[in-house]
Amino acid sequence: MTIELIPLEGLPEIGPGDDLAALLEPSLAKHGASDGDIVAVTQKIVSKAEGRVVPGEDRAAWVARESVAVVARRGDLLITRTRHGFVCANAGVDASNVREGFLTLLPEDPDASAERLQKELSSRLALARLGVVITDTFGRPWREGVVDVALGCAGLPSLVDLRGTLDDHGRELETTLVAFADAVAAASGLVMTKTARVPAALVRGLDGSTGDAPPGPARDLVRRPEDDLFRESALVAVSSARSSDVLGPGEVPRDIVESAVAAACAAAPPGDWSIVAVDSAAARRRLVHSAPAAGHPLRTAPTVLVVCARTVPEISERSTLLSAGAVIRGLAVALHTQGVVWSWDPNEPFDAESTREALALGEDWHPLGIVAVGRMPKGGA
Repeated sequence: MTIELIPLEGLPEIGPGDDLAALLEPSLAKHGASDGDIVAVTQKIVSKAEGRVVPGEDRAAWVARESVAVVARRGDLLITRTRHGFVCANAGVDASNVREGFLTLLPEDPDASAERLQKELSSRLALARLGVVITDTFGRPWREGVVDVALGCAGLPSLVDLRGTLDDHGRELETTLVAFADAVAAASGLVMTKTARVPAALVRGLDGSTGDAPPGPARDLVRRPEDDLFRESALVAVSSARSSDVLGPGEVPRDIVESAVAAACAAAPPGDWSIVAVDSAAARRRLVHSAPAAGHPLRTAPTVLVVCARTVPEISERSTLLSAGAVIRGLAVALHTQGVVWSWDPNEPFDAESTREALALGEDWHPLGIVAVGRMPKGGA
């Protein structure tokens, strides 16, 4: 296989309302663009053409507006999740390659932008199979430097699923999903450097390399938060772990609950602690006295966790109660980091004696609080 990366030079400075297809057509025709080729364009010229250019006096405000969550922060560096699902520095708000005093924002819908450009170029060049990838440079966890990735794509697979196929030793591949659109973006970045004023490239030679994989949008490359093992930094997790009155439907996997309980107990203050998981409907009904309101999460949660402390003579009751709050807080953070929603109100009346009877605990164990546990509701907590 031979792959060609052809820089598309000579494009003017792009402004709001410019027709990218019309501007790209002469260079593509000159290089003989044909079926199976892929056109890569930088996010910057797409954003400029779509009018996603804003005054730069208050960058922080634009970053906040373009973000739906903070993933990590250190000093002036802010890693956020955008409404598209991208995790990147400063929500993609950028001052490079734009007029002094202005910023560019990411396209509203990069896949839709790619599809429009793909259709317009295909019509102009009379091509049936032309791919388009919109690229941007992202940093990566555990790796220095930036690399181009696909924000939007059309006319090509974003992912190529090799699961179930055999490697060259005859072993079946079980987890291999190739980020094809990202690979195209990274390759195009070799000729579309930030300092060369080359915001577009023609990628040739990949036709047929994806087998029968169907075209798919770049949003398929975004990992779902519930599948992300690194959703946010420890600092952000501590500040973001908040109680919710709304729990999503469905059971919470037992291993997630057990690992959260283990983490909370490992970090617990001095004392003898136990966290009892109550899964059965019958056991939850026995605890209903702790949930007087009809819509209380304890009535619907698939699992409730009861934090208990064993009587220790040298530790006062007041110290035990204060420590219980720390244990529950540690449990809450552990649950939150795994995408699990929890509900606990320290100001709610709590009947320790009835709870001990409902769980058949010994006299030396003291229930100190009940935490409802559930899945993340659709649309977030």
